[in-house]
Amino acid sequence: MVRRTRAEMEETRATLLATARRCFSALGYANTSMDDLTAQAGLTRGALYHHFGDKQGLLAAVVEQIDSEMDQRLQSISEGAEDAWEGFRQCCRAYLEMALEPEIQRIVLRDARSVLGGASPDSQRQCIASMQRLIGDLMQQGVIAEADPQALASLIYGSLAEAAFWIAQGEDGQGRLVQGLIALELLLRGVLRGA
Repeated sequence: MVRRTRAEMEETRATLLATARRCFSALGYANTSMDDLTAQAGLTRGALYHHFGDKQGLLAAVVEQIDSEMDQRLQSISEGAEDAWEGFRQCCRAYLEMALEPEIQRIVLRDARSVLGGASPDSQRQCIASMQRLIGDLMQQGVIAEADPQALASLIYGSLAEAAFWIAQGEDGQGRLVQGLIALELLLRGVLRGA
């Protein structure tokens, strides 16, 4: 039996993730065969089973990786904004705009929803918790009207997630994005103090 080092195991996992990401993005989950995927990765099915359990587990790991990258991008937008409200607003807009990026659209908003039922509960909780902190800060600054920050974060997150799915599923994604952004501005104006 050949013993593999930790670095080799991590490299194998990274190779499978990168290959799956390319295949799922180009062909979609349903049209990606495990044999073709492992052949492109230069690995065996056994390696895939060892690291991810099965093809569905591999999809979940790819979605988690993309979600993490999306979170980093949104955090960067928030941190780079002129003020907290503008950062929050820009993050919400950017989230909807990401629905038209081919990789996010196909893997996260189409395949993950049909195969995995959507974002993982951990991912949803993390997004809501992050949004709750931002909303709490904006309430303390007197920008947003007083409400329960978790309830408001859950409502806004749910609205954004459903709007992103709606944008990604449509024939006219660009038109839906424009309509979604208009509706988002209306929604966000409604939470401002004194609105």
